[in-house]
Amino acid sequence: MKILNLSMANIRKSKSATVSLCIFILVATLLLNVGLMVVTQLNAFFDQKAEQLKDPHVTIVMDQTSFHLTHEDFLKNYSGIKKTETEEIIHMNLANYKFGNGELTNSAVIFNADTNRNIGPLKLIEKVNTSSSKDIFVPYSFKTDGGYELGDDFRITYQDKDFEYRVAGFFETTIMGTNNIGVMKFMLPKTSYQTLADELDYQSDELIISAVMEDRTKSSQLKNEFIQNVKKSQHKDTTYIFGLDIELVKNVNTLTINIIATILVAFSAIIVLVSLIVIKFRVSNSIEDGMVNIGVLKSIGYTSRQIFTSILLQYIMIALSASVVGIALSYALMPLFGGIISTISGLIWIQSFDMIVNIISIFFVTICVVVVTLLSAFRIRKILPVAALRGGVHTHSFRKNHIPLAKAKGGLHFLLAIKSMLVNSKQNIMISLIVMALTFATVFSVVMYYNIASDKSAFVNLFGSEPANVYIAVKSDADIRNLLSDIEQIDHVRKVNILDTIETNIDGQTVYTNVTDHYSQLENNVVYKGRQPKYENEIAISWVVSNQINKGIGDTVDVEYGAETVSYLVTGLSQSIGNLGQISSLTMEGIQQLQSEFKGTTLYVYLDGVSNKDFMKNVQEQYGNYIGETLDIDENIESQTGMYTAAVFAVMLLVLTITVLVVVMILYLVIKTMIIKRKKEFGVMKTIGYSTIQLMNQISISFLPVIFIGVTIGGVLGYFFTNPMLSVLLSSAGVKRMEFTINLPIILMLCASILILAYCISMLVSLKIKKISAYSLITE
Repeated sequence: MKILNLSMANIRKSKSATVSLCIFILVATLLLNVGLMVVTQLNAFFDQKAEQLKDPHVTIVMDQTSFHLTHEDFLKNYSGIKKTETEEIIHMNLANYKFGNGELTNSAVIFNADTNRNIGPLKLIEKVNTSSSKDIFVPYSFKTDGGYELGDDFRITYQDKDFEYRVAGFFETTIMGTNNIGVMKFMLPKTSYQTLADELDYQSDELIISAVMEDRTKSSQLKNEFIQNVKKSQHKDTTYIFGLDIELVKNVNTLTINIIATILVAFSAIIVLVSLIVIKFRVSNSIEDGMVNIGVLKSIGYTSRQIFTSILLQYIMIALSASVVGIALSYALMPLFGGIISTISGLIWIQSFDMIVNIISIFFVTICVVVVTLLSAFRIRKILPVAALRGGVHTHSFRKNHIPLAKAKGGLHFLLAIKSMLVNSKQNIMISLIVMALTFATVFSVVMYYNIASDKSAFVNLFGSEPANVYIAVKSDADIRNLLSDIEQIDHVRKVNILDTIETNIDGQTVYTNVTDHYSQLENNVVYKGRQPKYENEIAISWVVSNQINKGIGDTVDVEYGAETVSYLVTGLSQSIGNLGQISSLTMEGIQQLQSEFKGTTLYVYLDGVSNKDFMKNVQEQYGNYIGETLDIDENIESQTGMYTAAVFAVMLLVLTITVLVVVMILYLVIKTMIIKRKKEFGVMKTIGYSTIQLMNQISISFLPVIFIGVTIGGVLGYFFTNPMLSVLLSSAGVKRMEFTINLPIILMLCASILILAYCISMLVSLKIKKISAYSLITE
């Protein structure tokens, strides 16, 4: 009880310091717990949703004429399949509709809502009360990210025709439920479905094959083998076939969420570090300030162990109580992150209580506090009562006067501020380290936001996308070379490239392969080591594929496409988030070794001085007979990146808020401690003529160089190490080298803002000097 009473007395003695320390630990535990819960629960959440919704693990969309009994036999005989289902659907290859802040163009797969199905049945989470002939059911992401509400009008454009509907309900789906997969799932009531099927051409009538596996991790293997089986069995080119598997969709949808969670964990580590530095400062300070009290306690019978234990118990109680509150608040904050998860995944996040993660968070923070307290308070055992009663002075010791006022040049107030700064070197190192860490975290988050919300070029390049303005799908019977030449002659067309993406098999791995004439004409060079292929026997592969097949630059790989297999020389390693990094590059002459009649079907058009819409309208009028579809790439990117912008903005806002809060509390704690320790000195200075504002400026100026050093180092680290850190965070997604734009003026403005904030806060906290006077010192 004695030790407990002593601990409580210490807490009551320094209430403001205890409150600030509690806030640090609370914030650190909160962020750590949120990050760990998201990281540990996300994969299980996605798998549980797939199970709950009875969604397929593999989905294949193909034209009806290409499907025959041998494909059914392939699925029946495939090991590990629990059940399959085949259903007729309407497939719009390039459908256009409003989504979020822009127009989105991608594939649309439309189901008959009234069909009885065992795999992926329709389960509405919201629906209108009355039905109409124009109802359509859309994925939940249309509400969380697309900006739709029940009853809103919904127009889908396909083959230059507009189809008007009313949003009658939202449903969850793990497959084809978000805009970052390239295909969206819709459902129409039976009558509307049949009406739409009658209006569209026969090419839109396709099949969807759904399969559920015993082991969902093998879904990618099934998808790849089935598609290869279909392609090999065709005597003609398959009109259309593509597939999705649950592992691919999960990785794509959870990538951004995992990055955000990792940032939260990393930032919580910074706050934990700040807390530990503050504890070190507080313990050392309390020992120095309370040296006489320690001597008195030892004189009246308290042992060094008891005093030491009381200090340790004091900080354990603070850490435990603040951690528990932080854990509780993390559950209050989880709906915010649940909203981000729902926006990105199109699934309702239901937070569950996770005792293991909570205990880990509390234990980690508390054990760090205990270790630092032990190291800081251990010197108490060596302090003798006599020395403690003398204030800790063993012998006379005088520090060197580095800035003698009689000889030093400069303003008096400035010199006094610098002298004050030099006296408190340990404290200044603490402040510099804290400000440095916070500045780096702030720069990191602002750079991320700038590249995702403002200048998107580097972010878009990560996905391997070519930053053209308009995408043109050319009909199979058209001469793509003649069309390319004609479009190049149109006013405001800067250049036109053929760029196709096909599925090939490289040394047993399914890879998405880019094909073009000259890679030097592309504006997004995804190769970070070596070079893109120039000749017909060369290929560039991603480092992900390189690791999978254990081959690199200078090695040869076997590429299979259709029924042909050819060996190619690897000339470069590339990177991309798109398709989980499973990409490669071949020249047009290279792919023609595998299929001699391959000419390409896609044109990428780069414009200058004309709107994309005007150009698309013009090219459709002139060459509509040769063009299948056109796509506004810029608008599509704007629509697809909206959800990433909102998520990163939330993280940036959180980091900025916590940075401001920590800077305010650190300066409050340190300046208040300084004023208490130098109270007599400030009273004497006011007596001999110094004004309150002069003393306030002295204190503020004494901190400016320290904060400036911390801000400068943090800003420099952020400038040079943000991209390397992002490369590490995104390495599992296929990124090896980041090239985000680091906007120097923004970083300078950010650093200047932190410096100005610190000066203003130090001036405000220094107002406490106003209450100090010679009279109050005499009467105390």
